[in-house]
Amino acid sequence: MEAPLVRSFPTLSVLMTGFWVWISIRLMSRPQTYLWGDLLFGFSWTWLTGAIYWGWLRYEPIWHIPIEALGLPFAVWCLAKNWGKVGNWFYLGSLLGTVLTDIYFYLVDLMPYWRQIMRTDPSGASQILQNALTQVQTPWGQAWAIILALILMTVGTASLLNKQCHWYAFGGAVLSTILVDSLFLLAAVLA
Repeated sequence: MEAPLVRSFPTLSVLMTGFWVWISIRLMSRPQTYLWGDLLFGFSWTWLTGAIYWGWLRYEPIWHIPIEALGLPFAVWCLAKNWGKVGNWFYLGSLLGTVLTDIYFYLVDLMPYWRQIMRTDPSGASQILQNALTQVQTPWGQAWAIILALILMTVGTASLLNKQCHWYAFGGAVLSTILVDSLFLLAAVLA
């Protein structure tokens, strides 16, 4: 939902963060919905940073991690205060997944394609995706995909073994990276 909205209405997307925070605080005010509010609060950080990056800075991948990490000091502070564990661990899991995906893009030299695809119209995207897929299908690209997927799977499943809600949120966010990255790969294959 966020990606098309952010591209067309980045300011609205940033402002929607306030809506997500408002709902999360309302949910956190009741014991029976506190957990959902906590999770939504962490999601608000991923929404805000994603809206900023994908709304205005998506053309330059060097800014991706610094912008996505804007909530990191706040998340660490909240965790140090033992507040919002589920949401903040969700945010950290999402951030870890983003970092590992970007590492893959740098290692396999996909950043030039990122820049190109952000500047082209949809009709030109197919060839760019096919060129990027050629990089991914090299032994180097495949080896790093396997290594980073194993890291994500190990961290994600190990987190789920802790049987605590905040670790479930972290592990789920980390594992969802594999799903999202797989969807991007599928889009490139089908392009």
